[in-house]
Amino acid sequence: MTGKKRVRRFVLLGFVLALSACGGTKKPPSTVVDACRMKSERPQWFRAMEQTERKYGVPVSVQMATIARESSFRHDARPMKRVGSSIFAREVPRSSAYGYSQALDGTWEWYKNETGRSRASRTNFSDSSDFIGWYMTQNARANGVSQQDAYRQYLAYHDGITGYARGSYRKKSWLPAVARDVEAWAARYDSQLKNCR
Repeated sequence: MTGKKRVRRFVLLGFVLALSACGGTKKPPSTVVDACRMKSERPQWFRAMEQTERKYGVPVSVQMATIARESSFRHDARPMKRVGSSIFAREVPRSSAYGYSQALDGTWEWYKNETGRSRASRTNFSDSSDFIGWYMTQNARANGVSQQDAYRQYLAYHDGITGYARGSYRKKSWLPAVARDVEAWAARYDSQLKNCR
């Protein structure tokens, strides 16, 4: 094989590997129940969440549990509902929630305006992590909820900071159980991360 062919093959291989690496980060991890395995598969996600923890004080485990509940770590997640008769039924968005963080359009715009991150995207993991840290810090300021309190932070994350202050979650018998599940997952992730090699 000549030197030119070898160089072309090397460049082509590098290009293919770069493309597959870029595409692979949009896929959910192979498991969402093993934090250590997730960390080895998506080290860039953990760097982003650690940066968010340093910036806002929201633990990585709380961010993970929130993202797991909201989007199952899917970048293009959107809550859907079926409408129409069985023959013509179709899926339509239930709300404007979108991306890893499932932030609503208006809340995402508020975040971008407040932080100056005009190019932030809900399909970008780092931006979604930063959003969660920022939002939970807003709730801590408004309602005195610790950033480490996964249960109460999730109630406010779901019902909004003002809704949480009014106690709107008390009218939803199912929501406290979901928030307890998020809290349990945060504790599980925290324990796993402490024991990663």
